[in-house]
Amino acid sequence: MYQILDGKKVSQRVKDELKETVASLKMKGTDPGLAVIIVGNDSASRVYVNNKKKACEYIGIRSEEYALPEETTQEELLNLVYELNNRKDIHGILCQLPLPKHINEETILNSIDPAKDVDAFHPVNVGKIMIGDFDFLPCTPAGVMDLIAESGIDLTGKECVVVGRSNIVGKPQAMLLLHKNATVTICHSKTKDLKEVCKRADVLVVAVGRAKMINADYIKEGAVVIDVGMDRDENGKLCGDVDFDSACTKASYITPVPGGVGPMTIATLMRNAVTAAIKQSAQ
Repeated sequence: MYQILDGKKVSQRVKDELKETVASLKMKGTDPGLAVIIVGNDSASRVYVNNKKKACEYIGIRSEEYALPEETTQEELLNLVYELNNRKDIHGILCQLPLPKHINEETILNSIDPAKDVDAFHPVNVGKIMIGDFDFLPCTPAGVMDLIAESGIDLTGKECVVVGRSNIVGKPQAMLLLHKNATVTICHSKTKDLKEVCKRADVLVVAVGRAKMINADYIKEGAVVIDVGMDRDENGKLCGDVDFDSACTKASYITPVPGGVGPMTIATLMRNAVTAAIKQSAQ
């Protein structure tokens, strides 16, 4: 019988702990501030930004939103980032992706001060994650690690398979699993015998962006299955990369979509923002 890894419940616990930390910081004179930049009218981005603002409000983090029009130039966006980099009252900067096609995302992300890079996308922070000496963790992979910890599984020596090799999820996810002494395999579109590789996994993390791609045939009996996907099925209903109804016949623990990894991503972002404020106030 499978058990649900409830991201809503775990993220609430994280947010409640952060709420206490923020209250303590404010008593000592530090008021954590997060700047959120959104360019254009992408509806999914708007939902994400609104959810982040709600989390800030709950925890007590002061959030400033910069909603810029679609036609904003790269230079204008860079100027805003530089301004925020230099503001002492802003401890974290988040630029919601995707950006309009005429703006180079890499240029913008690399312009954010690494000390304020609460998404952990800057090459400096990526390098720190690689060597295991990091200030911030990328939000989704860190949220996944919290959910795996919730299952109670000791990752030491376990076979972990990550399906997907993006810079945002797949690659950093593999690094975080390695830091916990797991044996890690990364799969992608060129992997041969994907099904057989996945069936070796004690822990299977799926982040490919294809609705219900992974079913019970890919899953080892008793595996922990983490679904990072956020897709729509043939009826337009929200679903993940894992076919939940099929996968739960084999999994010991499994994340739902929605309500699994998504809430954890936002909770980790909040944790990063608080960490940034603590580090900067100590300087």
